[in-house]
Amino acid sequence: MNGESDAMPRSAAATTPQVTVPKIAEAEVADGSQYWRRNLIVCVFGCFTTIVAMTLLLPFLPLYVEQLGVSDHAAIAEWSGAAYGATFFTAALCAPMWGRLADLYGRKLMLIRASLGMAVAMSLIGMAQNVWQLVALRLLAGLLGGYASGSVVLVATQTPKSRSGWALGMLSSGVMAGSLAGPLIGGFLPPLIGIRSTFLAAGGVIFITFLATTFLIKEERRAPGARKSRPRGGWAAVPVKGPLIAMMATGLLLMLANMSIEPIITVYVAQLVRDPSQVTKVAGVVMAAAALGSILSASRLGKLADRVGHWNVIIGCLLVSAVLLIPQAFVTSGWQLVALRFLMGLSLGGLLPCIASVIRHSVPDRATGSMLGYSTSSQYAGQVAGPLAGGFLGGHYGMRAVFLGTSVLMAAGAVYDWLNKPRDQA
Repeated sequence: MNGESDAMPRSAAATTPQVTVPKIAEAEVADGSQYWRRNLIVCVFGCFTTIVAMTLLLPFLPLYVEQLGVSDHAAIAEWSGAAYGATFFTAALCAPMWGRLADLYGRKLMLIRASLGMAVAMSLIGMAQNVWQLVALRLLAGLLGGYASGSVVLVATQTPKSRSGWALGMLSSGVMAGSLAGPLIGGFLPPLIGIRSTFLAAGGVIFITFLATTFLIKEERRAPGARKSRPRGGWAAVPVKGPLIAMMATGLLLMLANMSIEPIITVYVAQLVRDPSQVTKVAGVVMAAAALGSILSASRLGKLADRVGHWNVIIGCLLVSAVLLIPQAFVTSGWQLVALRFLMGLSLGGLLPCIASVIRHSVPDRATGSMLGYSTSSQYAGQVAGPLAGGFLGGHYGMRAVFLGTSVLMAAGAVYDWLNKPRDQA
């Protein structure tokens, strides 16, 4: 037992009626929180709403930058990129710190902080008066946010280890659903209520997440004095660091593989679609197909990993993705690319939950938050490096080189994980 569920006072335990509990339920509670199912539901909802808020500005961000006084087309593109990337930059820097604080002061507290901070930041973005304020507030959103990464820490530490892959897969589905719904909502809502009101509405929805997190999530109280007597966490608490480093490298590789290709999708689709008016529509479907595939597969692959081993699923997903990238370099029509991106989304959907599960199983509870925070930072690093690498390869060696180069990286990642897989684990 992890020690957190022992916090019930003896008097309360003594007066509680004896209830016959099925053996499966006993096993689940034995290494997880009794509230893990309810906490998972709230976290999935919270991840969905916060990711929607983070991504809904994609369709209208250049328009908002123009409203804030930027008129030159090149400057609009530059400021739009800076504003969008600002959030991920500060989020990457702060993720390990928030993970460490979650280990020290409680995971629920960090979710409350993140949801309230995001609600305030999103509302303030809708009140920006110039582009400098927009970028500064996007930086603030990354600094105060982190609900999704905090949810991974809470779910990973409170879910029974035998169900962690499935639970983290459900959480990943919520994140991917938010990534898919955000741009759609961002394209639909501003014409109806205006850009500034869209940000205010997003802040209001995240405030509902803040209320749900505050009043519905339950985290067992820690024994008095446990914080002071707890051994050191962080890297020093991890006995074997090889698997942990392999998972961080895999997370970086996953995001690099996604982001190296997505920025050039529209340009690539323009070579495949004859009607120029259909290019953006087909490109949007291509991007949505990968996200939809990940939504459908995340929980199923997580559940499969609980049975056959997380390492096996990670290695298999990387190899399948590497194979699927090759024909994407030689497609001759848009529908072929849509189908292949959907299949690739199916294969990539299992990676993030399995990465979190391996970290959960490889480190002591007192260091879980810190290590998952470092893992999140490595994924953000992949989001930054991916577009740079994809743009360089595409510009100098052609679009096909991006797909083939990414395929080689995914295959190399599978080999690296196979070499670092503990021999006693599946």
